[in-house]
Amino acid sequence: MTTTVDPVVDLPTTAALVGGPDSVLTDAQVTAFVREQLAAHDLDGRSVCIVVPDATRSCPLPLLLSAVHGALTGRASRMTVLIALGTHAPMTEAQLARHLGYPAGDLAVRYPGTTVLNHEWDDPETFVSLGRIPAERVAELSEGRLHEGVDVRLNRAVVEHDVALVVGPVFPHEVVGFSGGNKYFFPGVAGQEIIDLSHWLGALITSADIIGTRGTTPVRALIDEAAALVPAQKLALCVVAQSGSGALHAAAFGDPQAAWSAAADVSAQTHVRYLDAPVRRVLSVVPEKYDDMWTAAKGFYKVEPVVADGGEVVLYAPHITQISAVHPEIEQIGYHCRDWFVGQWEQYRHLHWGVLAHSTHLRGAGTWDAEHGERCRVRVVLATGIPEDVVRVAALEYLDPADVDLAAYRADPDTLVVPEAGEVLFRLR
Repeated sequence: MTTTVDPVVDLPTTAALVGGPDSVLTDAQVTAFVREQLAAHDLDGRSVCIVVPDATRSCPLPLLLSAVHGALTGRASRMTVLIALGTHAPMTEAQLARHLGYPAGDLAVRYPGTTVLNHEWDDPETFVSLGRIPAERVAELSEGRLHEGVDVRLNRAVVEHDVALVVGPVFPHEVVGFSGGNKYFFPGVAGQEIIDLSHWLGALITSADIIGTRGTTPVRALIDEAAALVPAQKLALCVVAQSGSGALHAAAFGDPQAAWSAAADVSAQTHVRYLDAPVRRVLSVVPEKYDDMWTAAKGFYKVEPVVADGGEVVLYAPHITQISAVHPEIEQIGYHCRDWFVGQWEQYRHLHWGVLAHSTHLRGAGTWDAEHGERCRVRVVLATGIPEDVVRVAALEYLDPADVDLAAYRADPDTLVVPEAGEVLFRLR
């Protein structure tokens, strides 16, 4: 397929919404809502690809998937659950069983007639080309930040089904503003080209400036443009999780743009905490669902905005022993601010831009020039199981996790301790 993309002009339609920022939905309410929404769509005899997050995203996925499966059983000709890994590590059978809520090795007990697939992002045979977004259009969407065309490749499982149903949570996000919706296609189950381009666009804007931004950011516009090429009918069940509990504040259903927008409005009220003044230090206690620094870095993104100039963020995660199993390049280039790469672009442009973006996101705001070098706004300290030499080569500070006294940090008036860090965004009023 060699089509190019026409501009996205359709505005999101309305979405059905249950719950709100002050609600906590019961399982029965969620199940009834899902059944009611799916009953209103002509899905009889059609194949459905259900795109869901991996375990780095919090939501009661077994409840949601069971509701979807129950609503489609006897109607859909086949169902495939596709794990939107982006470029995260594949989930093992044991991990999938816990994540989706079925006995390990016996998917049919809970989800008969269903196939579960990891997104195999490192296998070229995974993908189908949907077309290309030309450089001129990328320049428009990026507001002049990028002038490169991009191939739009997508997991063939989505293309080979009649309906693509996104099921997943919405949170403030460091690349796109708020996660969810069409982001489960791009980058969730997308080819490397658009993953790199979209992430580098977010890095050029900077995490601190885009995270928690409502509306259609330039990165969201690029993602929606790519999603317009998906041939399947697209639907989305976007949910707002109560961080730390597994319950839901709200659920929205509709086309991916409308459902995402409705859920993001709720997330903006439930997943953002405001402080009256900056703090000198943040101790982010990273939960075990993040098993490497590639994913645990969310403990930095979500708190950077409230740290005073010259302050520090300590990422406390004794369980983490590596920076990234699937992206070893990050150990070679280290963590640097955006200007480090922009100012030395010819030295770095051959690397995956998604890796460069991740580097900037964890290092935060800063400047670089040939005369003064790199000057970053805050210090980033890893109190993890990653060896000290690896941490320092990656241009971050090291702290032995055994030396972290949580009670002392909590008693320190200059320190904000954030439990279960990585989902709630902290901002200044």
